[in-house]
Amino acid sequence: MSDPIRVVLIDDHEAVRRGVAAILGTDEGIEIIGEAENGFEGVALCVSEEPDVALVDLRMPGTDGIWATERITGQTRTRVLVLTTFDSDDLIAAALAAGAHGYLLKTTRGVELIQSVRHVAAERHVIDPAIAGALIAQVNRLPERLGKAPGEGLDLTPREREVLALLAEGLTNQQIADRLHVGITTVKTHVGALYGKTGATTRVQLGRLGGRTA
Repeated sequence: MSDPIRVVLIDDHEAVRRGVAAILGTDEGIEIIGEAENGFEGVALCVSEEPDVALVDLRMPGTDGIWATERITGQTRTRVLVLTTFDSDDLIAAALAAGAHGYLLKTTRGVELIQSVRHVAAERHVIDPAIAGALIAQVNRLPERLGKAPGEGLDLTPREREVLALLAEGLTNQQIADRLHVGITTVKTHVGALYGKTGATTRVQLGRLGGRTA
């Protein structure tokens, strides 16, 4: 029998944490090992316990979910599954740029939540069906951009063009930061901007966009 998927819950609402814990608790292959009510406590919990998956809300007092996601994915092996009520394109792009493996709305059904945790634990990406349509529409606009030089017609800054080109080389955020002599948070900010401006939803798509004419 395989080891259970170890999960932590990071949300400032106790009722939400209890509800999610109850749902995930119906699956014998998932174990809740801790809870936190803000981003700072969540990061500390992931550093100390190294869970497989962290379910992270985006709006919390003090330190938000984007801040927490950046640090969890940058400092630990834990994969982040965002669970929130917010569905704006900017937040989705920021969460993906911060390293999240999935983005779910709190209206998701219990069985879908369990499946999503399993997918993220297996290093697969998950997007809530309620927002997938808008993301697909953005992706469908990519082909008309793929024939252009990196950044052409996308109103990118010079630094964003540099980051896009390095993404096309397959570099990680840390490798890009080292190459450009900037901080990892700066790189994640640029990657988030690239997601928003190009309509891409994965690093593979960004790499294709940056490397088509390289």
